[in-house]
Amino acid sequence: MSAPYLIYADDKGQILEYPELEMAGSSGKSFVRLSEHDLIPLPPGSELFLMPGRLPVGFDPIKKRFLPLEKDPWNPGVTPRAVAAFLAPAYTQTITAAFHKMAEASVLPLFSYTAVGWKDRGFLAAAFRVDPLQRQDLNQFDQAIIQKRTKQATSRSVNNRLLHHLANCALINCCPAARNLMLGRWEAPIPTSPSCNSRCIGCISYQPDGIVPATQERIKFVPEPGEIADVAVPHLESAPEGMISFGQGCEGEPLLQGMVLEKAIHLIRKQTSRGTINLNTNGSLPGVVRRLCDAGLDSVRISLNSFREPYYLRYYRPLNYTFSDVMESIRTVSDTGRFLSLNLLTFPGLTDQEEELEAIKRVMSESRIHLIQMRNLNIDPEIYLKAMKLHPGRPTMGIREVMVRIQLWFPYVKFGYFNPFLGNSTSS
Repeated sequence: MSAPYLIYADDKGQILEYPELEMAGSSGKSFVRLSEHDLIPLPPGSELFLMPGRLPVGFDPIKKRFLPLEKDPWNPGVTPRAVAAFLAPAYTQTITAAFHKMAEASVLPLFSYTAVGWKDRGFLAAAFRVDPLQRQDLNQFDQAIIQKRTKQATSRSVNNRLLHHLANCALINCCPAARNLMLGRWEAPIPTSPSCNSRCIGCISYQPDGIVPATQERIKFVPEPGEIADVAVPHLESAPEGMISFGQGCEGEPLLQGMVLEKAIHLIRKQTSRGTINLNTNGSLPGVVRRLCDAGLDSVRISLNSFREPYYLRYYRPLNYTFSDVMESIRTVSDTGRFLSLNLLTFPGLTDQEEELEAIKRVMSESRIHLIQMRNLNIDPEIYLKAMKLHPGRPTMGIREVMVRIQLWFPYVKFGYFNPFLGNSTSS
């Protein structure tokens, strides 16, 4: 069975295949070969990104080695550019794109860069669907209807700053969660915090040095509890599988607004017991986490890039909290009996190291974790590898094998991409 072909972009942005080289990928700092068994057709809603200043790398089946494509075969005076896939929601990458970075290359924007190739008139990506829910599938959105519903919602609530912020998210940024709010279904976002106590190198809403632009505009105010309830209650009351989530891409860390969230949760639950109230957080303040669980949270999702302290600190660069605080928050949510998810920011070459899996196992042995969300880390791969101080040649097992082993050890654990709807409130 022949392997998929390497693809590249010419100087006009056209994407072409090169049959002389097989498609390749990267795991950490090592190039890897891929077969069709590792790949799926590029999912609808995915995008292909050119990678300026980076030569595509493929595998030469005759020379038995990885080689950069240094000249466009059809136009030898043109330097080809590597191509990567940015996957649609609900898909997890297994291998990142293979490329050789040239001296003049600038930092890549904050997206994930999945290996992609060509076979039998179709693009193939190194990925799998991790969640069957269609909440953010491209075919679920009609922009004309979204515009109409958004206009209706904002005209009814002229003075609600939070709703108007989310209207901008739905219409300008095309945020799937904000669009679902306007369409009155599923999970609705509730951003509240302009500030953060992490300095994540891949933060999508705040990049102070300007080397790479943030992809989201961070909220600039703290909503009042009443503004939050006015958005949340109608949604929880009427939306199919209605839920709300604090902690969004367009904000900092919601735990820093713990008092506001606590008051808002009490206000919401005075008006309705329907739906699920969720918190997405870095888990930095375990005391606040406990207060919010006591106030009426139904579920909590804590984000990590690694369960090993050095790698966590290198990415999150925390301010006034520790890795131990995050671990304490995980135990706190487990102790309260709330639904506990981990938002695992996956990166092939680190997530699938044996040492990482052992660290995951230790944490899961102490706390009951119900769901692991396998989210792709959005960052220039070389920036991440440099920050993590990863070295080439470290053995890895593959992202799928990580999931297989976790499932063997903890059969009750689910894998997914979205926060789950839990029905009516489970809080006492």
